[in-house]
Amino acid sequence: QGQLVESGGGLVQAGGSLRLSCVASERTFTSTMGWFRQAPGKEREFVAAVSWSGGTTRYAGSVQGRFTISRDNAKNTGYLQMNSLKPEDTAVYYCATSTGVVSTTAETYKYWGQGTQVTVAS
Repeated sequence: QGQLVESGGGLVQAGGSLRLSCVASERTFTSTMGWFRQAPGKEREFVAAVSWSGGTTRYAGSVQGRFTISRDNAKNTGYLQMNSLKPEDTAVYYCATSTGVVSTTAETYKYWGQGTQVTVAS
């Protein structure tokens, strides 16, 4: 549906960095923004989430210390800065928003983007 639009994916070498962007509309840019990822043959998994004010953030243990989630509410845009990338980070990354509190559960998110491919070469 194009509720959210991700960009910034691509091919990088292990140890490199990428910044993903997620552009929303006033309708879809809601209280909580999250990032999820899905690798081939695997379930979609939580990556990071941030509250409206940025005061609350959560990260999956696998990305803690390497990824940083942020948002610019004036631009209806969210970001995921990914540093020290590893081959196991390879996946399609999706942004999502919810009208509730910060959550790690995909089912709690209402609006979704189409995804952007991130490939980390070894």
